[in-house]
Amino acid sequence: MKPSNFVHLHLHTSFSLLDSSLRHEALFKRAAEFKMPAVAMTDHGNMFGAVDFYTGAKKYGLKPIIGCEVYVAPESRHDKKDKHDLRDASYHLILLAQNEKGYKNLLKLVTLGYMEGFYYKPRIDKELLSEYAEGLIALSSCGRGEVAYNVNKENIPRAIKVADQYRDIMGPENFFLELQNHKMEYQEKINNELVKIGNKLSLPLVATNNCHYLDREDFGAHEILLCLQTGKTMSDQHRMRYPSDEYYFKSPEEMAELFRDIPQAIENTLKISERCELEMDFDKLNFPDYPVPETYTLESYLVEQTNKGLGERFQEMNKLGITYEQSLYRKRLQDELSIIERMGYPGYFLIVWDFIDYARKNGIPVGPGRGSAAGSLVAYSLRITDIDPLRHDLLFERFLNPERVSMPDIDIDFCMHKRDDVIKYVSEKYGGSQNVSQIITFGSMKAKGVLRDVGRVLDMPYGEVDKIAKLVPDRLNICLKDAFKEELRFDRMKKDSEKVTELLDIALNLEGLHRHCSTHAAGVVISSKPLTNFLPLYKFPSKGKGEQDEVVTQYSMEGVEKLGLLKMDFLGLKTLTVIDNALRLIKESLEVDLDISAIPMVDSETYKLL
Repeated sequence: MKPSNFVHLHLHTSFSLLDSSLRHEALFKRAAEFKMPAVAMTDHGNMFGAVDFYTGAKKYGLKPIIGCEVYVAPESRHDKKDKHDLRDASYHLILLAQNEKGYKNLLKLVTLGYMEGFYYKPRIDKELLSEYAEGLIALSSCGRGEVAYNVNKENIPRAIKVADQYRDIMGPENFFLELQNHKMEYQEKINNELVKIGNKLSLPLVATNNCHYLDREDFGAHEILLCLQTGKTMSDQHRMRYPSDEYYFKSPEEMAELFRDIPQAIENTLKISERCELEMDFDKLNFPDYPVPETYTLESYLVEQTNKGLGERFQEMNKLGITYEQSLYRKRLQDELSIIERMGYPGYFLIVWDFIDYARKNGIPVGPGRGSAAGSLVAYSLRITDIDPLRHDLLFERFLNPERVSMPDIDIDFCMHKRDDVIKYVSEKYGGSQNVSQIITFGSMKAKGVLRDVGRVLDMPYGEVDKIAKLVPDRLNICLKDAFKEELRFDRMKKDSEKVTELLDIALNLEGLHRHCSTHAAGVVISSKPLTNFLPLYKFPSKGKGEQDEVVTQYSMEGVEKLGLLKMDFLGLKTLTVIDNALRLIKESLEVDLDISAIPMVDSETYKLL
């Protein structure tokens, strides 16, 4: 098969939550089978999946084109009133990043859609687009794009005016009139007029297919997905639905046939893809700058603070009568510092030391350490952890290994009631909310949950669906495919009922798709520059009057880490709060100032109480 001359440039992945069932892996596999040189992602109003999409496409030998289908306010993004009889008070527009400048501008536009323009949807406006147009290619989008919308309303003069505006904003070579053919009459009318407008204004045409699922056969499961998004059931006459089953990932041959009379619209997909040359850099560390005193470097300040801290640890060991060999500690410390310096992480340790030092000085209980970080003598000397790695025979290499280049990862437990105080301190120190943010996480449709979701949309009785869901074995991360093999009653139920067969087939199709997004319980990212230089931000609607909006990154923990940003886990632990309360009560009632860290781990009297 010769290389394809068509590239999909309007495509929604499963990160268009509950609107698309296109999974990255299946998408890349199919694009590679079709010999497509590239593929674009243009999710609705977000860039949640950009890092995963980029790395995944590269693995399949495809050029990843990072884009977004943005929502554009009919007038100002600040005007939050229902006008123009327009669904979601917005039009659609496809934006594709040509290069790093375009990618960074897209990050800002998508972020500002949430921060400034949110009304039903995250909206930008033409003013913002004018400011951040460099490096971007725009396509006029589907029937809900402003040009096509006015054509469909038979307001051709307005459609021409809008197309002319976008040409002026983007530049004549960076704005394309988008043709779609899902075999519907109204699209033929729109396409004919768009061709005329293109000729009149010398604007190029491009063919797309608005992909929302992989195969035509996935149309039924996609209908269920839309019902989940809108809270409807399949029996609802007014539910949201797509007018045909043509919104799948079509082959180049299918697209060429659909647009055989306008071959340049197909050819332009390849020309656009060739212009998109974004390279994302995953090899650079983007840590914030820790402010060291004058005459110090990060390295020399870390050495000084670590040696000072180790000396204090020696004093504590002497006081408690613990025997130790000082030369072993000194050598281990020197070895660790050498590795930390070689790998470029002195700043990381100083930042963590600083906010833990702030917590301790302000009476905020801090955990003794968890995970592989407990194997670091540097961390112990800086009181990042309270576990002596030599005494407990713990390996530093499990935490930081020069043979396996990976970011250090220190999870820190704080008192659950005062964790936010530490986050606030970090935010204020490193530039405020534009430089420090919590991190997004995504919930997916698991085996039992997806059965219940689909059953509800199919109007099946709750008791029947619940009985079926309970057949899935209670095992962590079990999938329906394995459940069907292990539990033979599923087969019997399928033979007895077409409705159950439909339920199980659709649930299997939708299982694992992203269902919602939320704030990660512990993850915080810290940058020395505005985060929108590296990633887009997302804003959850406020929970009530007077409540502050919650802002998080649009990239998950893994994406944040790949970009070389400093990611920390600030865990709120109830146990620390309970211990802190107990120590306070002991001091108040018995006038005993108890040091919890000095209690011997082998105290027999304590174990008798358990």
